[in-house]
Amino acid sequence: MGTLQEHIKNYRTAPFDARFPNTNQTRNCYQNYLDFYRCQKALEVRGKDMSLCNWYQKVYKSLCPLSWVSRWDDQREAGTFAGKI
Repeated sequence: MGTLQEHIKNYRTAPFDARFPNTNQTRNCYQNYLDFYRCQKALEVRGKDMSLCNWYQKVYKSLCPLSWVSRWDDQREAGTFAGKI
């Protein structure tokens, strides 16, 4: 079995997530977006390698429309993002 970094590198598409069993993956997209930034925030505070968070980023980038991600990024930068990170 490979390392976590190898799994992230070889990532192709979002795997099944039992938390989101329905065809509509909107919630899965949003949750992985939040998880990516929460992971980064948590590891940054501890001085840990934030590349471990890349899994969440790859998942949300494969599930979310680019327009949503762009809007959320703009909202985060402006301090108006509704999600709790």
